[in-house]
Amino acid sequence: MNRPIIAITIGDVAGIGPEVIVRALLDPAILHVCRPFVIGDHIVLRQASKQLLKTEALNFEKKTDLPLGRASLAQQCDTHTERQTVVCYNPVGDVAALAEHRRVSSSAGDAAFQYLNAAIDLAKAGVVDAIATAPLNKAALHAAGHHYPGHTEILAERCGVSDFAMMLHLSESGIAGLRDLVGSGREQSLHGLSIAHVTLHTSIASVPALLTTDGIAEKIRLVDGFLADIGCDRRAIAVCALNPHAGEDGLFGDEERRIIEPAVRRFENHDINVSGPLPVDTLIHRAVAGEFDGVIAMYHDQGHIPVKLIGFDAAVNITLGLPIIRTSPTHGTAFDRAWDPASPADPAGMIAAILTAARLCK
Repeated sequence: MNRPIIAITIGDVAGIGPEVIVRALLDPAILHVCRPFVIGDHIVLRQASKQLLKTEALNFEKKTDLPLGRASLAQQCDTHTERQTVVCYNPVGDVAALAEHRRVSSSAGDAAFQYLNAAIDLAKAGVVDAIATAPLNKAALHAAGHHYPGHTEILAERCGVSDFAMMLHLSESGIAGLRDLVGSGREQSLHGLSIAHVTLHTSIASVPALLTTDGIAEKIRLVDGFLADIGCDRRAIAVCALNPHAGEDGLFGDEERRIIEPAVRRFENHDINVSGPLPVDTLIHRAVAGEFDGVIAMYHDQGHIPVKLIGFDAAVNITLGLPIIRTSPTHGTAFDRAWDPASPADPAGMIAAILTAARLCK
């Protein structure tokens, strides 16, 4: 009865979101640790179940009159999940069920936006304990008139926060094999590896002008707080340089000296274990070996490439700085392979996102 309620948004219905959610909910670990509450079109989920699973392993029940009361919603979730039924709440009608699979459409983009907003409302009201989101498509989101770079920025705006970060987290189990391959660090981490980003969905050309000492310092604080929340005592954080060789004393750029170093120095007399800026080519190797628990990346690909290379299906996207818990897999909508029984999508990322959300609730 003390399992947290996790709102799971199905994202863009034209992509792999419905499939990975259906497959994730078949994992017995999910119902063991949480009460899933799916937000999306039950018709779409039935389609995914029939096409990709071929069996009626899950019975999705349409709920159009969701009461916004903790007790009544909790009672519904308990009742249905005990008999392997997953409650599905659709806040926008069935228009998304008509969207063409594997194609960008404004109807699917708008539905994904509304699913997310419904989940945020429930989380802010305390009706659900956390949100796990399947991917949305940014082109479809924009086609629907919602001009946001992605989930992270929508969540931050709706929650009224200005200091936030996208962080990719690899649990210790997801990285342990690679640690053995590259060799353990002097002090082995037991809490995986977390990489947060100072800038995110923007062009490479714009990154230097967007970096600020205050912004980098805030990301350091957010990662330190996350590591404390998951019980990491060491909380060793490394800050990436922007330029090759950390600028080589200004030969390859001076952002390290002007912007990044001052952010790190702010914590010299505080209880935050941070070092940098460090050359990224060696920093990532040291982090994977276990020398660091957290990394601050300056831009999107600087953090995403190593995480997706190391553990594409095991990594979880966690939004830091929100008053609510939100996780997601790190993959996108994958229109190239969605709704294709011959090429089933791997649900490992969705499973990891839901399990991580349940863990963070504790």
